[in-house]
Amino acid sequence: MSESLSGSCLCGAVRYRIHGPLGRMGHCHCSMCRKIHGSAFGTYASVARRDFEILAGAEKIRRYASSPAITRTFCERCGAILQHLSERDDTHFELAVGTLDDDPGVRPSHHIWVGSKAPWYEISDDLPQHPMEPQETQEQE
Repeated sequence: MSESLSGSCLCGAVRYRIHGPLGRMGHCHCSMCRKIHGSAFGTYASVARRDFEILAGAEKIRRYASSPAITRTFCERCGAILQHLSERDDTHFELAVGTLDDDPGVRPSHHIWVGSKAPWYEISDDLPQHPMEPQETQEQE
């Protein structure tokens, strides 16, 4: 991985930089991730909060409490999903990987919540599939 990674929302109003490695990356098939991404799944990677820097557009970031203890952030202008924040971990968050402008240097390692995946989507890779979210994906590396 390069020394840092850059990312932005769709319209470019929100720009950020990550100064450190990404943690575990995976595909989430829960109904909330499907709806918020408008896709068969959302792809997220763990980021240490201390390594994340907003370069522009902090005032454009809005928050949505999607479930107890979970908040998602997005750009108010274009709606791009940025983060999945959990109250149970104040040191890391899950980054919506599609907002990265650079190659993250890591690849997905698993699928979670496949018990509620879109019926029209067939998982065709060999990554481990979990019906819900196993404990090891909840722990940070």
